[in-house]
Amino acid sequence: MKFLTAGVPLSTEGSSTERGLKRVATLGLDGMELEFVRGVRMKEEKARRVAELAKNLGLTLTVHAPYWINLYAREKDKLAASIKRIYDSARIGFLAGARDIVFHPAYYLGDRPDKVHKQVLSILKDLSSRLKEEGIDVILRPETTGKPTQYGSLEEVLELSAEIEGVLPCIDFAHLHAREGGKLLKPEDVENVLMKVKGYLGESGLKRLHVHMSGIAYGKKGERHHLNLEESDLPWKEILSLLKEYGADGTIVSESPNIEGDALLMKRYWYSSP
Repeated sequence: MKFLTAGVPLSTEGSSTERGLKRVATLGLDGMELEFVRGVRMKEEKARRVAELAKNLGLTLTVHAPYWINLYAREKDKLAASIKRIYDSARIGFLAGARDIVFHPAYYLGDRPDKVHKQVLSILKDLSSRLKEEGIDVILRPETTGKPTQYGSLEEVLELSAEIEGVLPCIDFAHLHAREGGKLLKPEDVENVLMKVKGYLGESGLKRLHVHMSGIAYGKKGERHHLNLEESDLPWKEILSLLKEYGADGTIVSESPNIEGDALLMKRYWYSSP
């Protein structure tokens, strides 16, 4: 299992991606998620430099696409812009050496979940095919979302992943926890998540996991904001233990406010626990 920071570590001198990667390596972590959340602003030349540096340092890179994505937007221009943001994230991310492209897929906008799902499924099929045709070898990772108004339940992202080649889930345990008002407090609830992943995707789904982890504050409407792991009721130790028990492999990205602190906390626990 590889442990990554969501963006440049806070302890980095400066804020450049290159300095962030060097800091990640110094800390003994395994990589970094490139945060394109405010827009895909990295140029091709820089992306190639980032890829070379990450390769030389032995680091894994992933991408988080911009927040402003809604594959169920009713306005044609907003829908087209959402698709372009995922495409641009994939294209530049691939040049930078990333293979996993994470995004928040859609909002229900008061419509039936099955209607929203049908449209998201169709769009991602077309987009995945386009990326493959253009030689952009990435995995699109629709993320489980933290509010019940957002499309992105566990079952929805698993159905997308089971039906579309080139699509696999991003399992955000904090979001799953918050979406249902503290759902994952019991070990059997965490285990149920892993059993569903295995049920939809088989053993290979557990071997190619992409996980987001952090503490989280939540209320009746779901997610409020992220917290450090030890400030939250998310049972992160039990989650890691069950991932090991199920033979899971892949990447875990720390999205806590103290991104490198919690990434190191999780990595140490992972390698020190039975």
